[in-house]
Amino acid sequence: MKKRTQQKDGEIVFGIHPIIELLSAKKRKIYTLYTTKPEPKAWSQINRLMQKRSVTIQYVTREALSRLAGSSDHQGFVALVQPFPFLKQFFNPKKHKFLLLLDSIQDVGNVGAIMRSAYCTNCDGVIICKKGGAPLSAAALKASAGLAEHLNIYQAASVAQAVKDLKSSGYQLYLAALGGKDSRSVEYNMPLCLVIGNEATGITRSIMREGQHITLAQRTADISYNASVAAGILLFEIASSLHKI
Repeated sequence: MKKRTQQKDGEIVFGIHPIIELLSAKKRKIYTLYTTKPEPKAWSQINRLMQKRSVTIQYVTREALSRLAGSSDHQGFVALVQPFPFLKQFFNPKKHKFLLLLDSIQDVGNVGAIMRSAYCTNCDGVIICKKGGAPLSAAALKASAGLAEHLNIYQAASVAQAVKDLKSSGYQLYLAALGGKDSRSVEYNMPLCLVIGNEATGITRSIMREGQHITLAQRTADISYNASVAAGILLFEIASSLHKI
């Protein structure tokens, strides 16, 4: 069986939680589920969620699952599913008051972990960019424990275009950057968007003047938090101050 990570009519999703959350979110179809015989322990839960859905079940070897997923971290389940339903229209500041923008995040593990934190902190929407950042791949969905399936996600052409759309819509931008104001003492005003920059270089230079710089307190100034850790802390602080959680 040839390795496939994407097909013309669908995408690959793998892992127990990503498939469970995809089925629970009910935003996109699952065409084919690949698993082993005998079925893994989570089969009963997944099978229950698939009731009344037209899903083809194919039994293959674990090696075949690894080739399909492009990873051995599939936990016995790989699915061919409908492409992710990105929002077609930009966010409405009256309805989506708390957003997150990923500025050139490269690591799919970080993308997934940040998506997970966005869900846990009741973020109204996430913006990712086609240019410069990692895609919302099967590995990123796995890192999010499948929780990205429940988020409103908009895919902008670039970070510059995303910032332009945010500013024209009336969003206040808060940029995670060293040397900014202590994030614990900031008065956050909605509608707002938190911007998390690249793991190595931080916020894109061309947008550095487009919002207020905020910084997490840390032991010394010459180190910094991992991008996904920083995002999680800042999302929690902002959500708490806004009484979103």
